[in-house]
Amino acid sequence: MDQTSRVDTGTPAELADPGDILRARYRSRLPARLEDLAGPTRGVVALPLHVAWSGLTSFALDRSKARMSLYRTVLAEGQHNDLIAFLDRGLLIEQWPVLRTLISRHIRHVWEETFPELAQATTTASPPPGTEHTGP
Repeated sequence: MDQTSRVDTGTPAELADPGDILRARYRSRLPARLEDLAGPTRGVVALPLHVAWSGLTSFALDRSKARMSLYRTVLAEGQHNDLIAFLDRGLLIEQWPVLRTLISRHIRHVWEETFPELAQATTTASPPPGTEHTGP
């Protein structure tokens, strides 16, 4: 049997958890501090193709849904410099209570573990309009 037709059927002693790999990837992209996030707070943002490779590429920051979509896209697909260039600390914290429900649990875990003020913003936020509990 020659080398090209052999199949390795050995099993590694420990398989890497895919969640650990994803969290490490997202962690490596993080800014050192939330204050480093210097993105725009107004206007229209056009994302480069390496970030917004499918669907919308331009987002109006004055429209809540578009802004949320921009942040969701940058958190999921952006590299370190993209996070700094396109995200704003204040807008991130303001949107976090809802935004955290729209991103993967791996992204959410990494950001909240690294920046406790995001997790705190979630616990101090008011419920979205129309979701308040009004009865027993």
